[in-house]
Amino acid sequence: MTPQDILSLSAMPPANPSYPRGPYRFLNREYLIITYETDLEAIRAIVPEPLEPDGSGQVHYEWIAMPDSSGFGSYHESDLVIPCTFRGEPVNYTAMMFLNDEPPISAGREIWGFPKRWGEPRLEVRADTLTGTLDYAGERVAMGTITYKYQDRMAPDPTKRGAHLRKTSVNLKIIPCVTGGTRIAELVAYNLTDIHMHFHFSGATRLHLIPHINAPVADLPVLRVIEGRHFKADLTLPYGRVIHDYLSPTGASELAREKQQSSRGLPAASALASPAALRRRA
Repeated sequence: MTPQDILSLSAMPPANPSYPRGPYRFLNREYLIITYETDLEAIRAIVPEPLEPDGSGQVHYEWIAMPDSSGFGSYHESDLVIPCTFRGEPVNYTAMMFLNDEPPISAGREIWGFPKRWGEPRLEVRADTLTGTLDYAGERVAMGTITYKYQDRMAPDPTKRGAHLRKTSVNLKIIPCVTGGTRIAELVAYNLTDIHMHFHFSGATRLHLIPHINAPVADLPVLRVIEGRHFKADLTLPYGRVIHDYLSPTGASELAREKQQSSRGLPAASALASPAALRRRA
């Protein structure tokens, strides 16, 4: 292969890349999201600076069934998402993810820094109940249930549908170097686009988490279930943007300055550029 051939490859391995170039379109992507209250100290222990927990003590436990995903195929996923702020702006921090398909695991970790590991999640209707489960190494570690399509939550105004999916999401991306050091240490942000909602319901819900060393979702224990939502949407996952680089001198100095400002009660300057702002800069 020539250098040009090498640089044109979409991913590893060179002879059979795990995934094509994006963006990536998802059709009929079905969600069960259970929002619950947990221990604030447990949240603080896993949220990376300069992100800050939003103070609500809430966590979103998600199951997602993705039957038609460009480049990735069909698979299920289970996630823990923590509402946070970045320099005063609301974001969702993805803390853990488990799924049963190699291409989106590889692409997710290598491109956006999604914290993905192999697991066996499942989202399906069982009789009159929408049921989400997560097994790891043959052991059940999570189960969530919700009444099936009880309360219609679809916004009457089509322009407001899917607003919850448009919130900026942030991942901590860590890539080691062959020398034994760290090659990449970044906070990466992205925003879903081209969102079309099919339906949106809520209902009575329950969530059960079981301690497991390699799938530690129960490290954020369930103190109180707040709500459950069930919806289906088409959407696009585009490329993202780096909002903080831990390895750059600038990033380190910014973090130190923000800590100092926070200790003095001063707000930090916003640096969470929107996709529209990035397009204007380009």
